[in-house]
Amino acid sequence: MPHHDTPTPTPARSLRAWASRETTGGALLIAAAALALVWANSPWRDAYHDVSSWTVGPEAWHLDLDLAHWAADGLLAIFFFTVGLELKHEIVAGSLRDPRRAAVPVIAAVGGMVVPAAIYLAVVTAAGDAGAAQGWAVPTATDIAFALAVLAIFGRGLPVAIRTFLLTLAVVDDLLAIIVIAVFYSDGVALGALAVSVAAVALFALLVRSPYVHPWLLWPLGLVAWGFMHASGVHATIAGVLLGLTVPARARAGAPGSRARRYEHAVRPWSAALALPLFAFFAAGVTLVDGDGVGGVLGEPVVLAVVLGLVLGKVLGILGAVTLVTRGSGLRLPEGVGIRDLAPVGLLAGIGFTVSLLIAELAFEGDEGMVGAAKIAVLAGTVLSATAAAVLLRVDARRARSADENEDGVVDAPQPAIEDAPR
Repeated sequence: MPHHDTPTPTPARSLRAWASRETTGGALLIAAAALALVWANSPWRDAYHDVSSWTVGPEAWHLDLDLAHWAADGLLAIFFFTVGLELKHEIVAGSLRDPRRAAVPVIAAVGGMVVPAAIYLAVVTAAGDAGAAQGWAVPTATDIAFALAVLAIFGRGLPVAIRTFLLTLAVVDDLLAIIVIAVFYSDGVALGALAVSVAAVALFALLVRSPYVHPWLLWPLGLVAWGFMHASGVHATIAGVLLGLTVPARARAGAPGSRARRYEHAVRPWSAALALPLFAFFAAGVTLVDGDGVGGVLGEPVVLAVVLGLVLGKVLGILGAVTLVTRGSGLRLPEGVGIRDLAPVGLLAGIGFTVSLLIAELAFEGDEGMVGAAKIAVLAGTVLSATAAAVLLRVDARRARSADENEDGVVDAPQPAIEDAPR
């Protein structure tokens, strides 16, 4: 008698599965950024900037934003909601649940933020550009979607433990980046609006635990939390993270899986196929053919500082932090992951893109020249990191692996290989 465990394929399910693939998200990000960059430097560049500056939204609620800000403050909140869901899952039921297992990637994430920031500050200080120092956080971020897409394509055959390590590192990296945005790159805080936003998040947290609540009852609360977070002066994407963190990550009685996982699977296709590409489209369109041209932009110290921070700083920070902590304590890398894997992982972490572009806009708000220079540096650093990571991943995949890659004195358990599959 036939069973029906597998849902019948439909066009909608096939589209959702396609949009959920890590390679799809990475490809759409690249395509959107490339289209924006080409359009912004074409004879029709004024039309691109006109579209970006088209204002929509109710003025009475202070939501009369241009499309570029709607993409950064609104659509990107969807992405950060999925980050919050993923972080909640990792803390409750994933790789961050066990402190000893989580310690090494967490320390690696910290090293991967501190060293790029230090390199950035060293370069702009040596160049005598004190005004650029406020962009110190631009090269500290990691784009989860883009990095995992590169790993899915070029890391086939490597142990899946490498993907788990990168995912843990990137989630912690994003959490730290969110804290940085909230603390250093938010405007003066309106406490009343912030209190309403927090109250909406708290009510969302209560309702989302009910077995009877429908998602359509939660979305209005999420919009209220987002709207008042925006009005408070704290960057609105923070609301997305807080809402994601409130969703239960353990399966309730009779449920097929945790609500955090179900919501993530429902929202991720929208995040990967719509929110992130549209943000990339509006954020990456830097015009180089006007003013001082390419030479003027590339001559800014911030360009070298960001590129070195992403390409060199991430590798040195992650490799250095892991080497120190595994040599001086009982902590070890996860089974199946060795020091040899940290160079490609560090380069993958150097794919800053989405969050780095956002921080560039926040750090140099009001200075179009510096914003443009920082964005070009993010794009250049991302391309260099992704290209170098792709090469090293293929080299790593072809080399024989030892029985004890993490050098903990215990033979590693058999590891499944990385392959491109829906999340």
